[in-house]
Amino acid sequence: MTSRATPALREWSLAALAALAVAAAPTPGAASEFPRPLADYPVSADLGLWQVLSQRIAEEPFNLVATLIFLCAIVHTFLAPKFRHWAHEVEAAHAARIRDRAGPAAGEDESEIEEVSFAGQILHFFGEVEAVFGIWGLALMLALGAMKGWHTPVEYVGHRVDFTEPLFVVVIMALASSRPVLAFAEQCLRAIASIGRGSVAAWWLAVLIVAPLLGSFITEPAAMTIAALLLARQFYVLRPSARLAYATLGLLFVNISVGGTLTHFAAPPVLMVAGAWKWDLGFMFTHFGWRAMTGIVIATLTYYLVFRRELAALGAARSATETAVASDADPRPIPGWVTLVQLGFILWTVLMAHYPALFIAGFLFFLAFSQATAHHQGRLDLRPPLLVGFFLGGLVVHGGLQGWWIEPLLTRLNELPLFFGATFLTAFNDNAAITYLASLVQGFDDNLKYAVVAGAVTGGGLTVIANAPNPAGQSLLQRFFPDGVSPLGLFLGAAIPTLVMGFCFMAL
Repeated sequence: MTSRATPALREWSLAALAALAVAAAPTPGAASEFPRPLADYPVSADLGLWQVLSQRIAEEPFNLVATLIFLCAIVHTFLAPKFRHWAHEVEAAHAARIRDRAGPAAGEDESEIEEVSFAGQILHFFGEVEAVFGIWGLALMLALGAMKGWHTPVEYVGHRVDFTEPLFVVVIMALASSRPVLAFAEQCLRAIASIGRGSVAAWWLAVLIVAPLLGSFITEPAAMTIAALLLARQFYVLRPSARLAYATLGLLFVNISVGGTLTHFAAPPVLMVAGAWKWDLGFMFTHFGWRAMTGIVIATLTYYLVFRRELAALGAARSATETAVASDADPRPIPGWVTLVQLGFILWTVLMAHYPALFIAGFLFFLAFSQATAHHQGRLDLRPPLLVGFFLGGLVVHGGLQGWWIEPLLTRLNELPLFFGATFLTAFNDNAAITYLASLVQGFDDNLKYAVVAGAVTGGGLTVIANAPNPAGQSLLQRFFPDGVSPLGLFLGAAIPTLVMGFCFMAL
């Protein structure tokens, strides 16, 4: 029986492989047509927006499919806390069943591997905001493969999607969160906080005003990482009220989003247009930089006045329990040369931000250096950077297929509506994607160019997907929110700073 079955099995295997090869083989010219370039759609200036969108859906039905899947991913981000709640319930029921089955002797054998709940772990995975766009990215690829053949998603993800920014964020987060770099940043901000005698309020003000402005020089993801880690150590560890916790998170996200606009090379939404529109350092500071600085100071002082009593109470509680804010810091001294070398790694990464092969090579050298100086290093936790990279990777996969409706919407708006439109769209798509699509639009005058970029950076704190560094901040701070970061809580916390920034960019 075996001898007769073996040739048949071999023939079936070869036939199956041949069928897969045919299915995976690219159709000549098909891969180059997806996603369809925006310039290839018919020019229809005389048609209304809905007519244009209907026309583009008729010409490319997958446009609608991609956007519906993207909408599902956005809705999923709002439901992530619910999935985590379900995960806790399932795991609690699973643990109860194990106790009932094992009896009173359970837990005596320490070598026994604890049985986990598969359903609970899956629900936890669905409850991770950083995993949402990757999950729905899989759905997107399956739908794309079913409608256009397997070669299309392979070609799209392998050659059309640029993963430089997600890779850069992973590396810069890991570097910025290393102990020598964080200790150096803390020492610098300690000098500023000492003006307010190192109080909780002084630290809060120093981190939220100064750290975001560093984003114009060391890039926004690095500034977000440093600011979030210092807020965790100097503020969130004191367990502020939920209202103050969300206000601080929203303020941080908004300040980081606009804090990178002092220069033309650090903020992704600015970087997308600076070359095409010939915006240099002088232009950025005179048009955006001083307004961003003014907005950051006004928004932060506004929240300080609102929460000054609670900030003072947190300081008093810390003093009463004799818990110094700096007590979480590792007391081991760090040689200056170690800090200098690791700052050099950050500088290399920033300078090589557009060349993944080079900054990843630099990161590998950093890992070797970190191992060689392990007695001066802390624990290098790569989980948050990798999760954030996964989040951004999924976001750029989805975002690359949304231009078909964003571009005609932007072209139909005047200056003020364009500003508000860019702010609104940023809440549902990365602001760098908004400005990139704007750079492709022909006929934008200087006022419209300013309006779209100002709107994109202003709305960068409203949601976790609005600005590339936001997932990093959420990943580092979400442990201080019992049920995870609520999208509504974040939106409400960022609303007032967003209004302040909008006023500064459009009225000053």
